[in-house]
Amino acid sequence: MFYWKKRKLKNGIDMSKLPKHIGFIMDGNGRWAKKRGLPRSLGHREGVNALKRVVKRCCELNIPVVSLYALSTENLKRPQEEVNYIFKLIKEFAEESIKLLNENNCSLRLMGDLTLLPDDVREVFFKAVNETKQNTKTILNMGLCYGARHELVQAFERMRADNVQKITESVISSYLYTSGLPDPDLIVRASGECRLSNFMMYQVAYSELYFPEKFWPDFTSADVDEAIVTFQKRNRRFGNV
Repeated sequence: MFYWKKRKLKNGIDMSKLPKHIGFIMDGNGRWAKKRGLPRSLGHREGVNALKRVVKRCCELNIPVVSLYALSTENLKRPQEEVNYIFKLIKEFAEESIKLLNENNCSLRLMGDLTLLPDDVREVFFKAVNETKQNTKTILNMGLCYGARHELVQAFERMRADNVQKITESVISSYLYTSGLPDPDLIVRASGECRLSNFMMYQVAYSELYFPEKFWPDFTSADVDEAIVTFQKRNRRFGNV
């Protein structure tokens, strides 16, 4: 007679098969606002509130790494007034996040060309990184002024400067912003757009992709749960039979 070990489920999630790394593309803030006849700025503000809900839920579920596409290199080409408002919001998030992250045993890590950030924004984020570095449960990896192609260019430039003689997959990975982190198991893009938009293009080679229709400002903990349940139903073969 065979006895099967009962799976531990939480809101339908198999807690023994959690993804080690989830990436979120936070899309649809502007369209969320437009649909409601509101200025785009309010869409971005509600997007920050959704970010907090998602981070808190991932920490509750003990997801080891959570990556957020907060500001892309392409976003910097938007009207300067909108870009300045986004900088204002992410600075506020950095200032307010220290308490949230410490309460949830979550450390902050940054990826992107941080030289493109205003000095005051960069300093606040560095402070948040320093004041959460002791936390060990979850890593919040925020993409700021991030673009995957730019990341690869910078990686190869640094390899050349270091006179790397033999280029392997592991060597390339070690020069990326995500060095030391597992590749994403799951990428979630809000708003129903079915593309990655220059987000971790090297790292997502075998990631599962999930494209819910909901705009990012409407994301809740239940949407995190649904994404993980969907992921757990996938059959990941990594090229094998």
